[in-house]
Amino acid sequence: MSLLVIGSLAFDDIETPFGRSDNTLGGSSTYIALSASYFTDEPIRMVGVVGSDFGKEHFDLLHAKNIDTRGIQVIEDGKTFRWAGRYHYDMNTRDTLDTQLNVFAEFDPHVPQYYRDSKFVCLGNIDPELQLKVLDQIDDPKLVVCDTMNFWIEGKPEELKKVLARVDVFIVNDSEARLLSGDPNLVKTARIIREMGPKTLIIKKGEHGALLFTDNGIFAAPAFPLESIYDPTGAGDTFAGGFIGHLARCGNTSEAEMRKAVLYGSAMASFCVEQFGPYRYNDLDLLEVDDRYQSFLELSRIED
Repeated sequence: MSLLVIGSLAFDDIETPFGRSDNTLGGSSTYIALSASYFTDEPIRMVGVVGSDFGKEHFDLLHAKNIDTRGIQVIEDGKTFRWAGRYHYDMNTRDTLDTQLNVFAEFDPHVPQYYRDSKFVCLGNIDPELQLKVLDQIDDPKLVVCDTMNFWIEGKPEELKKVLARVDVFIVNDSEARLLSGDPNLVKTARIIREMGPKTLIIKKGEHGALLFTDNGIFAAPAFPLESIYDPTGAGDTFAGGFIGHLARCGNTSEAEMRKAVLYGSAMASFCVEQFGPYRYNDLDLLEVDDRYQSFLELSRIED
């Protein structure tokens, strides 16, 4: 089914204890769309904004993964959003060294008419007011997935709550979930957030996996044990892309498919961290994705 992705496109300067990568293609919608592209034959629809420094090679990378970029605004003589960060040794914490919003500062998302019938919508981590504008332009979505961050939780809590009242699935990490709920206990936190609107909540716990909360209970997915982690940038967005990509592929949002989607999201995130930026997807194929999904199933399997 048709899948629409809205978020940022960016260039990142990334430093980790294991290396450095400058002018790296990034942004929430970039990671979401690339990840989701492995799960559906229909082109992934993307809405965003870039400057004239976003070159043909960057569009070619997206087009190679069947991503429809007609919804991306190109601002002539403008510069694309840039971010620079340094990760600590444990890779769970990072310092933002520089943020240049550039053309993203004036981003006013316009969903083309031919995108408005999208059945699956993924709202990447952007201003909740912009997320609301997008939702107002979508005709009749089957499933809306939303991400956010502590900046918006602290800075625009009322606008964020309006978004949550209109989405089906909310994805957030554990520290952000606690900040939003005001409670340190994740089970209580999940109840508080789900009462704000989203029937399904996913709390990401980094190297400790993810938790799925629904009316039917809690599902815990492990993280994949990797010996080498080079760059965690975009892993959460990649998770969201794998999650919604699987659901769009099967067209089914049942409890069972949601659980599978969490594992597919976790599988895609595990590939993401193996290289700097989104470039692991240059040589990744669906067979590898399915193999890693099976590996996730084996992690918790108990033989009779």
